[in-house]
Amino acid sequence: MRIAQVASLYEPVPPPRYGGTERIISYLTEELVKAGHEVCLFASGDSKTSSRLYPIIPKALWEDTQRCVNPQVYHVLLLEEVLKHKDQFDIIHFHTDFFHFPIVRRLDVPHLTTPHGRMDFPEYIPFFREFQDIPLSSISHVQRQGLALARWVGTVHHGLPLSLYQLSENPSDYIVFLGRISPEKGVDDALAIARMAGLKLKIAARVGLGDDAYFEKLLPEFKKKNIEYLGEITDKEKNELLGGALALLFPVCWPEPFGLSMIEAMACGTPVIAYPQGSIPEVVDHGITGFIVQNVQEAVNVLSQIHTFNRKQCRGRFEKRFSAQKMAESYISLYQKVIAEKRK
Repeated sequence: MRIAQVASLYEPVPPPRYGGTERIISYLTEELVKAGHEVCLFASGDSKTSSRLYPIIPKALWEDTQRCVNPQVYHVLLLEEVLKHKDQFDIIHFHTDFFHFPIVRRLDVPHLTTPHGRMDFPEYIPFFREFQDIPLSSISHVQRQGLALARWVGTVHHGLPLSLYQLSENPSDYIVFLGRISPEKGVDDALAIARMAGLKLKIAARVGLGDDAYFEKLLPEFKKKNIEYLGEITDKEKNELLGGALALLFPVCWPEPFGLSMIEAMACGTPVIAYPQGSIPEVVDHGITGFIVQNVQEAVNVLSQIHTFNRKQCRGRFEKRFSAQKMAESYISLYQKVIAEKRK
């Protein structure tokens, strides 16, 4: 199959540190190539891939602040480059939100769009009422709640290469928070859990866009004893950090669309302790890959018994549910479905 993967230009594919969407695009692209498909990746020029790369700009926009004055200009160029080569593909897979909708609905080439963010905003209702013909895939079943009018053709959970992270059956004495410093990610509760449990907390996270004031507010907490702020980290550092952790804290207070760091922890055999928000009940198998709790106190109670957790079983469930190969196979099924419907 001839497949185009279209990424936004904010981060390279894959990103050097933070960037869940671009990381998933990379894992999917490489797995499709491995399976024998002809894949082209439309992305920034500093992306690394074994597929054919169409570099729209030399460097990702968030890595090149001088260039990123009006990012819409470069994304229009991205779409134009895709359209120039449209006849080379059996299907075009967009990971670029929705700016391409007015154009692709007029294309003869089959296409699929995967939104990677939350979909519960009120303005999306009139938008998708207009664009009910655009085929979409969700990254969790819960992501599509409230938008039944959109044309969802399937759900594909994120997946990771099995060799990316290794099982660690002998953790150290700390817990970890991984991801983004934003109010909806529950950093405050993670700090409270660590304090009440009497455990060291390591925080490896990027400050969310527009969340500088929130970060400044938390800084005094980060400087306290038993709290270590690491900033952004690489995959290699993440493997060591997650593998050595007693648990990953994921106390989000928003409708999380997926939560990539949860399956990264599972890949190391590290349990996830999370609130039942958004995709969490869909991703975490309670008692096997982690624990779904209602509040800080319940998280503390779980941590008091965390030494009995079966980390090998956790890794096994991860391999069964969240491999990059399974993700790629699921997307191939959706591609075939979309192509068949286009031919009708």
